[in-house]
Amino acid sequence: MTSTPQVQTVRGPVAASDLGTVLMHEHVFVLSEEFRQSLPGTWDERERVGDAVTRLKALAATGVTTIVDPTVIGLGRDVARVAAVNEQVDLNIVAATGIYTLADVPDYFRYHGPGTLLGGPEGMTELFVRELTEGIADTGIRAAFLKCAIEDELTPGVERVMRAVAQAHLRTGAPITVHTSASARTGLVAQDVLRSEGVDLGAVVIGHSGDTTDLDYLHRIIDNGSYAGMDRFGLDVLLPTDQRVATVAALAGEGYAQRMVLSHDASCHIDWFPPGVREQIAPNWHHTHLHDEVLPALRAAGVTEEQLTTMLVDNPRRYFTPSQG
Repeated sequence: MTSTPQVQTVRGPVAASDLGTVLMHEHVFVLSEEFRQSLPGTWDERERVGDAVTRLKALAATGVTTIVDPTVIGLGRDVARVAAVNEQVDLNIVAATGIYTLADVPDYFRYHGPGTLLGGPEGMTELFVRELTEGIADTGIRAAFLKCAIEDELTPGVERVMRAVAQAHLRTGAPITVHTSASARTGLVAQDVLRSEGVDLGAVVIGHSGDTTDLDYLHRIIDNGSYAGMDRFGLDVLLPTDQRVATVAALAGEGYAQRMVLSHDASCHIDWFPPGVREQIAPNWHHTHLHDEVLPALRAAGVTEEQLTTMLVDNPRRYFTPSQG
């Protein structure tokens, strides 16, 4: 008898078939943690948790049942804080392991590991595997996927993290999401590195693919086997919503719905901007924009209900069910 595949969430395991409607790239909190601790006047824990609860309840009211949160080391990850939010919201939140860096490895790993002064095994891989199989810190909350990043170029540090992520994937089967720059076409670079380590690219989301209208680039990402993350709806300062919609509709019309996932890359709170600036420069960059505005626009552009279900329900389920990838 075959067991039902389970996906680890902040509240515990959930059957992959019960994930429901999934937004595949959303954050609860993105924080510069050392600065947050150094500037206590900028942070009220009760207020921030309460605001996150309000925002995520509004998201759940749209019919979304799961968010995949790729907040990892380097983005101020605190799964205990996310759990405090999740206690008050009926929503599955899937946590990640990995490291977000666009240049160097964290200093903690600078002098030990492959190619370093002290050498030895790759400690990042061991950390990622532990967080996937045992839990993050002492919370008992297990990550369900891996996250790494590349912006404009493959630096030695970025490559080392990416290869550590690949090795953790090979040891655990956990899928991978990569932050990439569509304008620099670095999704292809990430695919090359991951492939060289033996990763099945069908287990990879190339994040932020939706920041471009370059169909040739997107065809290559998808034809290589990965999911294209059309996951920054509302971030109009990088690409207006109408162009994002037209790109998704064009790819869906070509039969590529099975290789796209949808999301916003929004946060309940991100401290990268002064108060009020995020809302000023990107007023639509919030968790309900997809259901409020984007899905009606996609339908008007010819995307069918079946294709929307594929992108929001079926593809996330397959992503977290390797045998179905």
